[in-house]
Amino acid sequence: MDLTLDAPTRTFIEVAEVWIPENGNLVLAAGNYGSLENFASISGNESFAKGEGLPGKAWAEARPVVLKEFKGSYFKRTEAAHEAGLTSAVAIPVFNGETLNAVLVVLCADDSERTGAIEVWHDKDDALMLEDGYYGAAKHFEWVSKHTHFPRGQGLPGAVWASSTPILMRDLGSGYKFIRSESAGKAGLTTGLGLPVPTPGDADYVLTLLSARGTPIARRFEIWDARAAKVGKANEAVLIDGICAREGALWSEETERRATAWQGLIGRVLGSGIPVVESKVPGLTAGYESMVALPIHQNGELSHIVAWYV
Repeated sequence: MDLTLDAPTRTFIEVAEVWIPENGNLVLAAGNYGSLENFASISGNESFAKGEGLPGKAWAEARPVVLKEFKGSYFKRTEAAHEAGLTSAVAIPVFNGETLNAVLVVLCADDSERTGAIEVWHDKDDALMLEDGYYGAAKHFEWVSKHTHFPRGQGLPGAVWASSTPILMRDLGSGYKFIRSESAGKAGLTTGLGLPVPTPGDADYVLTLLSARGTPIARRFEIWDARAAKVGKANEAVLIDGICAREGALWSEETERRATAWQGLIGRVLGSGIPVVESKVPGLTAGYESMVALPIHQNGELSHIVAWYV
């Protein structure tokens, strides 16, 4: 089934950035800003101390942070964001044990048509509760999500929590495994990507990205397994799940797709342990304008890489 839009005119996420620690601050390592040149220029000259701004807050609090409104908040680039039409953002810290490798920040614009969801779930009283989320125009789905909790193993967030692995879920509007399927169908949500967000503390966090046909988060999703015990070789990763509107399933049990450290974009994530954000560069999968690849570190190793392409 065609789960994402073949030729999207608008995407749910407008900007993606990677901030890395350098001399005690977070500095910009990479970003995809599309046509938002002024916001890109201002961001390139910015840096964040621990606890400062959105990336610094995710670093200091060691958790994913959702910021649904910039005005009057701790967001440092509010004026530039307003001029660019950006209204909300999510910061996802990438920890390797106690060490912060990077913070991935995605920024969105709000209008009456843009639909999707970026959710952060955390454990409380033996269930996952919604910490916060950004839903665009999917207001009813947002209400349902705020009143839903997931025991371990139930629904997309609960399945990720139980397995400690990223999971792709298809047919959100009709799939019996997706607990909020009825409201997802009404909102036009079709594909869900859930992933664990390991942090140094005791709390468990799960991030879910829910994509709609009209304003998709991505047209292509990939999940790579980099665990040496599963892959059979260190510094390699195997594609274990993926979906694309044009190509259908992206992996085959008969013909493995492997990535090697420092070879290609996935290999760069594998080698560095740092997220990659790229746009219109050699090596990007044909037919896509941009990609984001996010590493997941668990138990002292890089366990998985999730990637999405627009």
